[in-house]
Order: sequence, then C-alpha cells, then structure tokens
Amino acid sequence: MSFSNISFIRHARVGSTGATLAFLGLLSVPAAAADLEAEDTSAIPPVQNFDTGRFGGVRQRLAGWNVVVGAGAMYAPKFEGSDEFEVSPFPMISATFGERVSVDPSGVTVDVLQSDGFKLSVKGGYEMGRKEDDSDHLRGLGDIDAGGVIGGQVSYAFGPADIYASVDKTFGGSEGLVGKIGANVSHQYDRFIFSAGASATIADDNHMESYFGVSAAQSARSGFNEYEASAGLKRVDVEASVTYMASENWLIRGQVGVGLLTGDAADSPIVQDDIQPSGMLMVGYKF
Repeated sequence: MSFSNISFIRHARVGSTGATLAFLGLLSVPAAAADLEAEDTSAIPPVQNFDTGRFGGVRQRLAGWNVVVGAGAMYAPKFEGSDEFEVSPFPMISATFGERVSVDPSGVTVDVLQSDGFKLSVKGGYEMGRKEDDSDHLRGLGDIDAGGVIGGQVSYAFGPADIYASVDKTFGGSEGLVGKIGANVSHQYDRFIFSAGASATIADDNHMESYFGVSAAQSARSGFNEYEASAGLKRVDVEASVTYMASENWLIRGQVGVGLLTGDAADSPIVQDDIQPSGMLMVGYKF
C-alpha cells in the first residue's frame, strides 16, 4: 500500500498556476492512485445503467491502466518561504501501464527493478522554476527558468509502510541536484484510507543559490542584502491524508502538511517564514 510513488517535489515556488503542479508532489497527490490500487472495492456497489455496448471496452482499458482523474484546490504559500498564501485549483490525472510504467502530472516513472518489496525506478519530469511576479516580495530577483528533470528512486515496502530515497537532476533553470529521503505508512479501514509520511530534502549549491541566494545584481535591484546559500539540508516535511471511497469509483481526498525550511534556506533574506503549512482537497474518479 505504498504511497511514495513519484513524489514529484520539484523544489520550486509554491503558488501560482505553474507552481501548483510543482507543489502537488510535496502533497503526494499521486499517492491517491497508489492507495486506490490497494483498495478493495469489491463490496462497494457498482455503477448502475452503464452502457457497456458503447463504452465497456474503453472503460475496461482505463481500469487496466489504473487511471484516476480528478480536480481540486490547494491552500499553500505563494512561493517557497513566503508568508502569503493563496488558493489554487488544479487538475489531476494518473495512470499505470503494465507493472512498470506510470504517468502523472510530474512526468513519467519506470520501475526498472522489483524484488521482494525492493524497487528501483528512473523518472523524467520538470522543475517549474519561479517568476518574480509571483509576489511583490520577489521583485528584483528575476525569474528562475523551468527545466527538465531526470532522476532515480530506490524504495523498500514492508507491510503498510515504505522507505525511499531519490535524487533529481535539473537541466536548465536552476541546474540543481536535489535528494530526498522519507518514509510513509498507510492503513485502510472500511471505506477510508489513512496515510502519513515524513521526508527530508537536501540540495546542492546550484539549487540553493538559485532559490535562496542573492547576487550583487539582485541585491541592487531588490534591496535585499547579498547572500550566498550553500548546499545542505533544505527542509523537512510531514504530511497526513485521508481518502474516502464514496463508491466503487468516486473518491474524496483531503491532505494537510507542514514543511520547515532549515540551514541556509531558512536564513535567506528571501524567506519570510521558515514554517510552510499547506492543505489540499480533491475529488477523483477511478476507472
């Protein structure tokens, strides 16, 4: 009942249209699909009046791909380190092809090795970057361009829990290298799935300087003091979620989390608050 698959934190801004996708990974939204794969829906009444003649084949294929579609809204900081919050709508779609390939808003993950709870995966996705017009506080800092991400993850599942470690390299944008270690646990009770997790994120000099450093030119434009952000532990996060299976196919998922920026990230003059709470509510349909 793992819910760590493709936790696609892209280490970027939180808030605004583009950053909504970046933050979904931090909230482990793809976990909804993973939880549902383990959900026993045999006792839930089936959908009535379904036209199997017209749509049965399509629906059967979507079910085989474990497709989940949905939409929701999240309450989160405008950017990583902001003390201002906004509500942003978001779409959600995820699918699994065969036993090894999965797709969600973060990109594509391929499980190259699976054995006795152990899993080795490679993934491709993107980092959204940051726009200075996301907040008045960022004016003068310039934009951080989006970039492609290639990474890998190793995980081990035992019973209702799993532990994982991942590394992501960004090409373009920050050109950063980010690592993450964490653990998750989930439990199903009747129609409810309860999940919780904790993680720590480490970043290299490129990532830290891009998002938390202030160069001489940026200082002159923004008024911030010059600041050099070095590699190290960037943040720790804890989150908890509840998924309710309203029917065989419909689900409602709520999630809350809080992150704590640490080290050079927390000390950056760009950061207004090192405590970063968030919340999300989503309605989805599982084929």
